[in-house]
Amino acid sequence: MDSLDLQVLVQARDWRREGHAVWLVTVIETWGSAPRPPGALLAMRDDGQVAGSVSGGCVEDDLIDRVRNGERVGKPSLIAYGVTKEEAARFGLPCGGNLRLVQEPLLDTAWIDAVLDRTSRHELVARVLDLDSGSVRIEAATRGEAFAFDGRTLRALFGPRWRMLIIGAGQLSRALAQMALGLDFEVVVCDPREEYHLSWDVPSTTFSKAMPDDLAIEMQLDPHAAVVAVTHDPKLDDLVLLEALKSPAFYVGALGSRSNTAKRKERLALFDLSAAEIDRLHGPIGLDIGSRTPAEIAVSILAEIIAVRNGVALKQKKPVAAAV
Repeated sequence: MDSLDLQVLVQARDWRREGHAVWLVTVIETWGSAPRPPGALLAMRDDGQVAGSVSGGCVEDDLIDRVRNGERVGKPSLIAYGVTKEEAARFGLPCGGNLRLVQEPLLDTAWIDAVLDRTSRHELVARVLDLDSGSVRIEAATRGEAFAFDGRTLRALFGPRWRMLIIGAGQLSRALAQMALGLDFEVVVCDPREEYHLSWDVPSTTFSKAMPDDLAIEMQLDPHAAVVAVTHDPKLDDLVLLEALKSPAFYVGALGSRSNTAKRKERLALFDLSAAEIDRLHGPIGLDIGSRTPAEIAVSILAEIIAVRNGVALKQKKPVAAAV
């Protein structure tokens, strides 16, 4: 999976192999309105060039200045920013936000190769850093885990923490899949229609020609899974909805107008779905942002998925029309 964090690791590894000294900087704790969450990663090389971000700007500038002025740590160490209001203002941390970071020298790149290899096979892995010794080990992680730091050991996750099952392999699915990959989703696209299978070429996604309901059962959808049905073909979309709405998937949505959504719910009510399960369906899918093109519709769908995942109220949502 080509997530932003993995891109940072690739760049760090390549710099090290070119002979540069390289440091990794990880956000371990934030307070207030610090702009980057725990686990955010930055790679910095000896001439001040950086990849990734831990604050969005000013903190990076200070870290670069430290390296250029000869401050080059030889073992993992802690750095704090924004402890006072003056420092918060200086480093661009709004509302008195604070950051704590771990800075470490990148001495061995073998663990990066291990992370890249395992995540390319859709595994979720944890990098465990011991601050006292500087040793790093890679071990399996499970969905539901989060970044952790206990003062001595840092545990950061890499790989697809979330899964997205997209039913249909048309133009909208292509845009949706490409964007979802950048949001750390493992993307599985399902379309049993032969002509769509032959034209699917989005890297880092998995394509399946199975029937959608069979695939949903096989995937064992969990609370870290989202299901998006966008074929416009009830024979395919409804099949996956029958299984997905009974599953713990955190998001289930289907493309269609308000009237089509009302008719779809009527059809679903004929099967062994409760009213509460049917009400879980997001349709019309996506937030109301006036989207027209496939890329714009994909943005609206992903915006809704992110809002649901983060527990945020869906404010720009068109009401579903009552069945006529």
